[in-house]
Amino acid sequence: MPAAAPKVLISPAMAIGSGYYRPLVEAFEARGWEARGLGRRGFERDGVRASRRVDWSYSDEIDDLAAAVREARAERPERPVLVLGHSLGAQLAAGHELTHEPVDGVVTVGGTLPYFRHYEYGGLPLAAMVGTVVPLTTLALGYVPKPAFGGPGARTLMREWARMVLTGRPPFPQTRPIDTPALLVSLEGDRLAPSPSVDALGGLFEPDVVTRWHFAGDEVPERASTDHIAWVRTPDAIVDGVVAWWPRRTRATASR
Repeated sequence: MPAAAPKVLISPAMAIGSGYYRPLVEAFEARGWEARGLGRRGFERDGVRASRRVDWSYSDEIDDLAAAVREARAERPERPVLVLGHSLGAQLAAGHELTHEPVDGVVTVGGTLPYFRHYEYGGLPLAAMVGTVVPLTTLALGYVPKPAFGGPGARTLMREWARMVLTGRPPFPQTRPIDTPALLVSLEGDRLAPSPSVDALGGLFEPDVVTRWHFAGDEVPERASTDHIAWVRTPDAIVDGVVAWWPRRTRATASR
């Protein structure tokens, strides 16, 4: 009997709601997989926005992801569960693997450990902006307003993110390397997720579980995008890569 196709839980980027990922969900479903875009706190149509009175943290968002994983396992226990983390969603996926029961596989696209030294001009413009805008606005207003960093951003989460940018340390405990099979994808020309920052995220994993893919050159079909956000609208090549990776993933979890 063939193995069941995975169910993919899509953890969105900063300031992007679940509805944006409909083309990605449809691409996975066209290949016989299941997929679902998860809600991003503060950016769903019926959700509460961040404000001085409404706040949350990385830990809160990771707990939301853990609840979605438990629900997916309960609904279809025969299907492996993969988390596809986009940008900030990739950081949440890594945090989940370190603090909750692991999933069967992790895919990241444009996912980084965004230490400022990995960015253009030695990262100094980024460090200066992050080191001033986030603390000043959260102190004055209690949150990060639009248009800064895709606001409105929750005070605690944005302060944790800013510390990560300035220190290179993730905002969740790292007591061990992650041993979940992982496909880490960087995008050609993605200035928000340059390859060194994607590699830094990979450093949170055991080296032999990581498959690294730089999506560039002849692999990029005509009319497809490698933009940090817009790739989701033309996701077929990325989805094909994920589907091809799954059966040949590095060190599987059969012993788990």
